[in-house]
Amino acid sequence: MWSRRIVLGAGVVALALLVPRDAPFRPARPEPVAVGPVVPRPPIVSREAWRADEGMVRERATYTGAVSAVFLHHTGHLNGYDCADVPRMLREMQRDHVESDGWDDIGYNFVVDRCGTIYEGRAGGVGRPVQGAHTKGFNGDSIGIAALGTFGPGATVPQALEAGIVKVAAWKLRPGADPRGTVRLVSTNDESTYKKGEVARLHVVSGHRDAFRTDCPGDVLYERLPVIREAVARLRKSAESVR
Repeated sequence: MWSRRIVLGAGVVALALLVPRDAPFRPARPEPVAVGPVVPRPPIVSREAWRADEGMVRERATYTGAVSAVFLHHTGHLNGYDCADVPRMLREMQRDHVESDGWDDIGYNFVVDRCGTIYEGRAGGVGRPVQGAHTKGFNGDSIGIAALGTFGPGATVPQALEAGIVKVAAWKLRPGADPRGTVRLVSTNDESTYKKGEVARLHVVSGHRDAFRTDCPGDVLYERLPVIREAVARLRKSAESVR
C-alpha cells in the first residue's frame, strides 16, 4: 500500500510499506529472455503515455526469476477520482515514492484504476520479471499489482477494476503456476512477518497483509481474493484450451 495517511477507526497512522532494496545483492546479469505467457498481454498504458519522469529513476531495473506470486495492494486514494486524472495521480505517486520516501522509482509493477485500465508501474519492461518494491521480504519472483483507491469496510470493488487485476495477473504468472494454489517463498529480510531466510507458504495470488502487518489491500478487496483467484485460473485455462 502507498505510504499516505489513511484512517483506521478513530486513529490516523502513517504506513510506509514498500522497500526498494530488500533482496540480497546480485551481480549484474543479462536481462532474462521472457517466457511465453499463458494468456495474451492485456492492453497496458505505458510509462511514456502517463508521462513518468524517467529522470527521477535512481537505479536501473533489477530482474528476478519467473513470476511465481502476485501480491495485491491498494494505494489509499479516495475512490471518487475521475479516471482521466489517473496519469497525474501516478506522477504524483512516483514523485512521492522517490522524493519523500527515498525509493528508486514507483514501487508497484502495475496499477489498475476503477475503470479497469492497467498502467505500467515500475520501469524495466512490462514483459520482463522486474523486481518491484511492494512487499517487504518477497519482492523477488513476484509482482505487485495496486488497485487505485481505498478498499476498507464499506467500500465497493468496481467490477472493471477487478477484471483488470485478473487480466494482468493471468498474463504475468509463469506457465504452470496455479492461481488457486500456494507457493514456497523465502523471506529476504526481517521486516515482514517472516524472519530473513524463513520459508513462507503463501497463496500464489496473495494480499499484502499475508506477508506484512498491514490492512492492505483493505478488507473488502481482500475478501474478493478467492473470486479473483478463480477468475485468473479460468482465464488461463481458457487461453490454454485454444492453443
